[in-house]
Amino acid sequence: MPQQLLCFRCGASLDALPLPWSRRDQCPQCSADLHCCRMCRHFDRNVPRQCREDGAEDVTEKARPNFCDWFIPSEHAFDGAEKQQADDAQAALDALFGDSDER
Repeated sequence: MPQQLLCFRCGASLDALPLPWSRRDQCPQCSADLHCCRMCRHFDRNVPRQCREDGAEDVTEKARPNFCDWFIPSEHAFDGAEKQQADDAQAALDALFGDSDER
């Protein structure tokens, strides 16, 4: 059984969105763009250009939508530790400057 696709930013399930995704598709929960490097099976922070596909064009903004023909949605795009780190940083900012929702 294949793993479900989760948004790279918030971890929300993307099973309700039919594949293939268009360049304009976004996460229903956080509105993150989905046809982007961060959601791709070829994305790898540890290689040059952060892409394991040699034929792909260089994309500088990995979380923005692109027209890459090599795009394949990844079941491993969501990193819970990265999300926790971002949430902790936001909580620290809110504690220091006040909750941004109150403004």
